[in-house]
Amino acid sequence: MDRKIYNPIQKDYVTFLKTHADTNGEYTLVEVELADGGGVGLHYHKTYSEKFYCLDGEVQVQLGKIMHRLKPGDSATADPHVNHLFRNRSGKTCRFRVELRPASRGFEQSLQIGYGLAGDGLCKPNGFPKDRLALAWLFDISESNLPGWMSVFEFILRRQAKKAREKGVDSKLIETYVRF
Repeated sequence: MDRKIYNPIQKDYVTFLKTHADTNGEYTLVEVELADGGGVGLHYHKTYSEKFYCLDGEVQVQLGKIMHRLKPGDSATADPHVNHLFRNRSGKTCRFRVELRPASRGFEQSLQIGYGLAGDGLCKPNGFPKDRLALAWLFDISESNLPGWMSVFEFILRRQAKKAREKGVDSKLIETYVRF
């Protein structure tokens, strides 16, 4: 089964090398081909770490307040509760792996669904789903958290995620977009 997904808005690919099912929940391992200008903004996770390992090009990984420029062979780990982001500002595509420990089924599903919505034209130009309930639910299942003053929005997002579950939005998204 092909486990490579594409986001036409961000113009990047994610290949699932190992999922929670493959590793009995020990870890999730993905390979990312990130277009220049792409990345994910500042956030943190409470339940898993993310290790970034550069394979090709250069990826920037911010841990706390320190920006690391990873080149092939370099790695950086965002432990739980550490604010982090990653981005590509190199002028060309970069390729890196991300390992989550322990595995996160919600993270795996959120990528498949988010990229699927983007492919179906159901996202805004910034890549966020047009449906606010879908956005809130994806935020929730990926176990993402917003740092600092932005955390005031989390209460609203978590409430909207609950509403998404009550309305069956979660089931429809899983049925439509989760392939593995």
